[in-house]
Amino acid sequence: MGSATAMLMGLVIYGCAALVATQAEHFITLLAARAVSAFGIAVGSVVTQTILRDVFSGNELGKVFSLMGMGIAISPVLGMLLGGQLTLVGGYRYVFFALFALALVLLVYNVFKLPETQTEKKPVKIMGLGIRMLLDARIWQSALLIAVYNIALFSYYQLGAFQFSKLGYGAEQFGYSGIVLGIGTLFGSFLNKALLSNRTPMSTLLWIAATSMALGAFGVYCLIGSILFVAPMMLVVIAFGIAIPNILSVALTDYKQEVGSAGALFGLVYYLLIGGGLALAGTTQHLGVVLVACSVTVALVTLFRKA
Repeated sequence: MGSATAMLMGLVIYGCAALVATQAEHFITLLAARAVSAFGIAVGSVVTQTILRDVFSGNELGKVFSLMGMGIAISPVLGMLLGGQLTLVGGYRYVFFALFALALVLLVYNVFKLPETQTEKKPVKIMGLGIRMLLDARIWQSALLIAVYNIALFSYYQLGAFQFSKLGYGAEQFGYSGIVLGIGTLFGSFLNKALLSNRTPMSTLLWIAATSMALGAFGVYCLIGSILFVAPMMLVVIAFGIAIPNILSVALTDYKQEVGSAGALFGLVYYLLIGGGLALAGTTQHLGVVLVACSVTVALVTLFRKA
């Protein structure tokens, strides 16, 4: 199956699941629809990365992933603002109908505009590829780094609202804080592009990101009792904007001939790690502790990766 076909199938699954969610009368039905929609839209991440790896390489790939990283970080901000307004107008059904409409627009656009970048189609032995990747230490290091940086970013959206409530602020103020963090991610992505243009070594970029993560995490931990904790959180999202594009750009360099299947397996690994990490973050219920744990993990993996 080509990358374009996989993208279209994923959008169809996502759109159908969103449409089912608009008609759900029971929570179980809604939850099942969300699970199916998550399965469908995961194709977007994997296929997009595959297409980019087919077309770009080296520093150019890192720059393109920087642009994609901006979208990843800004999307929750837009989601919170637009979702909140749609919920006020028509409840959760309006949110899912908007997602269905967006899936439909993307489907039509991709039917006419998305190119097939996989020029050579060779049969891939998934079992053999999976075993190779399972035994590849650098794959696990990359997956763990991607997961931890994502956990650090999305734990804010998971736990930050509760912290705002404790401090006496409402959902509207929390939504505005997402705009501030979105600006921080944009800055991190632009900084990453500038560093790549100056041919900064990969190891240096990862250590810059790890240092920014550590400073931000300990800052949030120390200021968690004040609304000022949002300021050091910007360092965390800057670290995300620097690290993620560079890790993604080199993670599968040894799997160029089977990049589509390798990307799918790689994505499965780090999505499972992200899900497990956010579940642990939910049980912790302390954003500062979660971020400190993430920063320590990032430092250790970055150190081991360099070694």
